[in-house]
Amino acid sequence: MEAAFTEKDSYAQHFVPKDYLEMYYSFHPEEEDKNFLLTFCLKSLHKTFLLGGLKGDTLIDIGSGPTIHQFLSACECFREIIATDYTDQNREEMQRWLKKEPGAFDWSPVVKYVCELEGDREKWAQKEEKVRRTIKQVLKCDVTGLNPLAPLSLPPADCLLSTLCLEGACKDLPSFRAALKNISSLVKPGGHLVLFTILEETFYMVGQRQFSCLYLDQKSVEEAVKEAGFDIKWLEANTFGCPETLYDAKGLCVLVARKH
Repeated sequence: MEAAFTEKDSYAQHFVPKDYLEMYYSFHPEEEDKNFLLTFCLKSLHKTFLLGGLKGDTLIDIGSGPTIHQFLSACECFREIIATDYTDQNREEMQRWLKKEPGAFDWSPVVKYVCELEGDREKWAQKEEKVRRTIKQVLKCDVTGLNPLAPLSLPPADCLLSTLCLEGACKDLPSFRAALKNISSLVKPGGHLVLFTILEETFYMVGQRQFSCLYLDQKSVEEAVKEAGFDIKWLEANTFGCPETLYDAKGLCVLVARKH
């Protein structure tokens, strides 16, 4: 049965960053199957930025949540990163890590994994500091608005990154397409979009609470990206079995696209 759509207010009231991080980002390298979503994401970002040579001055991350794993490769290729999220508690959780406050989530196992991909596991502490230096702002973002960063107006970025955000924020396919058009206004012509979407999922759990997810197939994602004014440069999709008590996804898709 399809989950009822989780409205913005429900995220603001009920999304608990600590529960989310513990459930999905507690990393055990020897259990790669268990960490499939995360390792696929980390390898794809390594491939996109460091191996693929995608670089520039500014990267805006749409719907960062309370996570920093998506910046571990990007910080090597962009002078500044702007993180964004809708909920106050997610932005506060990220700030806790950026400021090294007590109780901040321990990202070091994930950072070490990425450093190993880059060829030097021992540089993980320097990598954490580089991420902290590169994230210049943590802003509120609402992808359902024509200017998602309103009331701010930023110069268009070289790259937009978004991982597992739009399918949680959008009620149906038309609103997904509209959200992609909204965020496309934040990237300059010739700039890039790096998009991760979960495929064929209707819900995911955070703690004991269920949150909705827009059911998407690969074709719908491709069409929406093209309609938002981008040419897809490469795309990779993966299918997997999942622990259906946590979420009911069937796959994951990553793509890199260039704005007309």
